[in-house]
Amino acid sequence: MEELAKEAGIPVRTVRFYRERGLISPPRREGRIAWYDDHHLARLRTIAGLLERGHTLTGIADLARTFESGRDVAEVLGLGEPTEETPVRLTPEQLADYFEGEVTPENLAAALDLGYLATDGDEIVHISRRLLEVSAELVREGVPLATVLSAGRRVREHADALAELFVSAFEAHSDEKEPPQLRPLARAVVDAELSMALDRRLRRENTGRPPRGPAC
Repeated sequence: MEELAKEAGIPVRTVRFYRERGLISPPRREGRIAWYDDHHLARLRTIAGLLERGHTLTGIADLARTFESGRDVAEVLGLGEPTEETPVRLTPEQLADYFEGEVTPENLAAALDLGYLATDGDEIVHISRRLLEVSAELVREGVPLATVLSAGRRVREHADALAELFVSAFEAHSDEKEPPQLRPLARAVVDAELSMALDRRLRRENTGRPPRGPAC
């Protein structure tokens, strides 16, 4: 414990306090010797980083329990790496910087359940850089992260239905398992329809009444 405290740059009594609070896991024991490793050092550095960002020890303990009960990368990526998305590795401190003030156990649990986040040892993996950046931008625009995640769940449901629609249509008329034109054509249709749907929705919002259809 003395060596661990020295490496982390904190007093031994602080390490002992963290251990008693369950913030770091028990050491591996060989007889009367307790061995701490890089995992413990990384956890101490994470605690220090989160404290600097305004988190309380109680909040950090809740976050740690949420991460430890979440799915790991192998489970989330059980069907293989995303074809067109780039996973992003983050420390807990970096995640806190992306969503300042919004990294709560409840939001983490929702993100883990949705499959946006997974754990890999002391690291966090976000399944998609694009989704990470968009989610962070929405939060910066004032949308609560809980709302972003709730919307993400609904979008996931609609996206699954759209994928089923396009794949079924191609499978009915093509012998290829994944025709090369499937993804670009599906994206083009969805992008165009979403753009027009936004036009219709915003027009209703601005006029206070549904848009009039073409004259017959």
